[in-house]
Amino acid sequence: VLSLGTPGVGKTTLGKELASRAGMTYINVGDMAKEGELYEGFDEEYGCPILDEDRVIDELEDKMSEGGVIVDYHGCDFFPERWFHIVFVLRTENSFLYERLESRGYKGKKLQDNIQCEIFQTLYEEAMLSYREEIVHQLPSNTPEDLERNLDQIMQWIEQWMKDNN
Repeated sequence: VLSLGTPGVGKTTLGKELASRAGMTYINVGDMAKEGELYEGFDEEYGCPILDEDRVIDELEDKMSEGGVIVDYHGCDFFPERWFHIVFVLRTENSFLYERLESRGYKGKKLQDNIQCEIFQTLYEEAMLSYREEIVHQLPSNTPEDLERNLDQIMQWIEQWMKDNN
């Protein structure tokens, strides 16, 4: 399972809770990169490290081949298509997203670019180009009720997939 979206849309909250309910392994790629220092430089403009995508793939390969993994990251075009049976792109209305990002200390260009990324559906389009269209799904992620609905929907999908493939 791949959970992706603009920073602040609720990927981590969803991923951790889903892993707990489904008995799956949760991997936050950003945290994994930080722990393993899987970077190839630093972006001065955005004030953040630049992910070394090849090292991330190497680090994840064994875990992904075992299955039962929920991957959480904002981008997706460098992950092998074979890794995922389903992709969920979380979407948040700009008023909610703005507040969430601002509370994380996002300012200026970084804040504006992330809001624009959400407005222009950049990550949804990236997912549609990177994976088979039928496995990519958008989910609203504005309220706690949305979170519960999304968890229920994904759990139903996981249960059905397990029946069909075991």
